[in-house]
Amino acid sequence: MNDFLAALRSGDWLTAARIRTYSLMLLGLAVVAIAGWIALSDHLVDRNGKPIGTDFSNVYAAGVLTLKGKAADAYDPPLQHAAEMAVFDGRDVPFFGWHYPPFFFAIAAATALLPYAGGLALWVFASLAMYLAVMRAMLPRPETLLVAAAFPAVFVNIGHGQNAFFTAALLGGAMLALERKPWLAGVLIGLLAYKPQFGVLIPLALLAGSRWSAIAAAAATVAALVAISFATLGSEVWHAFFQSMNFTQTVVLEQGGTGWEKIQSIFSAVRHWGADIHTAYAMQMLLALTLAASVAWLWHSDAAFDLKASALATASLLATPYVLDYDLVVLAVSIIFFVRHGLAHGFRDYEISLLGAAWIVPLLSRSVAGLTTVPLSLIVMLMLFTLTMRRAWNDRAAEIAVQAHIAQA
Repeated sequence: MNDFLAALRSGDWLTAARIRTYSLMLLGLAVVAIAGWIALSDHLVDRNGKPIGTDFSNVYAAGVLTLKGKAADAYDPPLQHAAEMAVFDGRDVPFFGWHYPPFFFAIAAATALLPYAGGLALWVFASLAMYLAVMRAMLPRPETLLVAAAFPAVFVNIGHGQNAFFTAALLGGAMLALERKPWLAGVLIGLLAYKPQFGVLIPLALLAGSRWSAIAAAAATVAALVAISFATLGSEVWHAFFQSMNFTQTVVLEQGGTGWEKIQSIFSAVRHWGADIHTAYAMQMLLALTLAASVAWLWHSDAAFDLKASALATASLLATPYVLDYDLVVLAVSIIFFVRHGLAHGFRDYEISLLGAAWIVPLLSRSVAGLTTVPLSLIVMLMLFTLTMRRAWNDRAAEIAVQAHIAQA
């Protein structure tokens, strides 16, 4: 037991050879599983009666409605479900709701120009390429692409045909560009408005860090997206979007329509344990306020930017009550920025082991929560954020001590 704890503390167990072996094993298993899943499907509907790409069916159906001039219908559950079933020749596939702001119809319409399989392939491979390119740019090392591709959240996202690759690429790219090209970072942050629940803390961080150029570019980008959507789709679609938010909040989030084990927030964990809605919101608000104060302090300080970026990515996942296990692709941004700082300044006790846990947790989170109600990914994210803040605090304390020593000399 002592040897085990010592290995966890030092992280020596996670050698370069093991990282490569684990990544290749998971990547190989995932490719086989995905190929089998597709091969055993019946006209793109799997053995469980769900479309291949599950959630992507709502994107494609919304795109079809947009091309027909009926974009607002996507926010009406019966009409959206009818459009989804029509994609699969009237088969009674499950309903997957459309919850995105109107400017995301542009992506949906682009995929709907192709047959369903082609649109799904275009969406998955294009967004995956963006994600991998940004991760490689963040940490230009030979093993980065392999580890990023084998990250278990990648397979969860592919299985759902979801947009977390796009989210991670935008956030990672914004953090990467913020120091040298703040206007580009602002544009990327503005594009993140398609997933507004992840933008709660980003404006606060930019304000605390006095990143005025990025703030202006982000605001201009959001304004442009809204204006273009009004010009192309009309005001009716925005009215439909705001009306649909009540369904999203009550059925999908508060009543657990998606499944408590799939949602990785403290709100979902508390609801899973049987607490009422008010208690769950209170816990989420308490956590969000704590994260906000921590992020504001960190981004206002002169801490290393890698730590600021890592903490913001993790906090963005923790602050929202509605974060799914496929959204944990964004954890790759947290991990890589933390690793960048660790490679430059050395790793401390338990950090390497925790990074390993953060990498593997998307593979386990849903099943562990479903079987035991233990919110494993929530626990790991909280630990990662805490260690990131501890590293920043210790670095700051060490710098103050050095300056005091110099002043006394």
